[in-house]
Amino acid sequence: MRRLYHLPFDPACRKIRILLAEKKLEVKCVMEPVWERRETFLSLNPAGEVPVLVEPEGRPIWDEYAITEYIEEVYPTPSMLGTTPEQRAEVRRLCAWFDRKFGPEVSKNLVGEKINKRMLGNATPNSSAIRAGKQNVHYHLEYIGYLTEQRNWLAGQELSLADITAAAHISAVDYLGDIPWADHAGAHDWYSRFKSRLSMREILADTVPGIASVPHYTDLDF
Repeated sequence: MRRLYHLPFDPACRKIRILLAEKKLEVKCVMEPVWERRETFLSLNPAGEVPVLVEPEGRPIWDEYAITEYIEEVYPTPSMLGTTPEQRAEVRRLCAWFDRKFGPEVSKNLVGEKINKRMLGNATPNSSAIRAGKQNVHYHLEYIGYLTEQRNWLAGQELSLADITAAAHISAVDYLGDIPWADHAGAHDWYSRFKSRLSMREILADTVPGIASVPHYTDLDF
């Protein structure tokens, strides 16, 4: 059985979990408290970071981008990168958008401050960062609405790794109730469709001790 060392609300880890589910690949998810820097885990990834994928009888693969490329190459059906160079470029561009812009501007400021610091238990959330995250999210939701006005999914007519990446970030923030869905109908409709997929079932079952999800978090008809 393949294993995925992860943290439940880390968007990079959620991305890999959703991708594996879309590929219908079984995996045992192992929560890894990276702050403990366990020697057994460091032997898998000296960087001490998640996600780390370990295939049966295989070497550990770490770094979310290396893992996604590996999964696509070894398990190409269904493709989550597209079939033409242009499609693949657009998928990768949008993955970079959500990882390199949404991540630092929204996920880090909200999930990082409200969930990650609670798990560490030794840091106080930064209220300025939280305010910035709540303000920044509007711009990104507007962009999702713009994209879905022209396309069926974010990168084109078919669901792709771009949708998976965006949903990985947004679902973690949505747990906290920090996605203003009422103000962004286009983004709401896109996420509602993605949220209903079987690949999201385990994601939506994640919880944070001491922090209850908002009521609509698991509601498929929110």
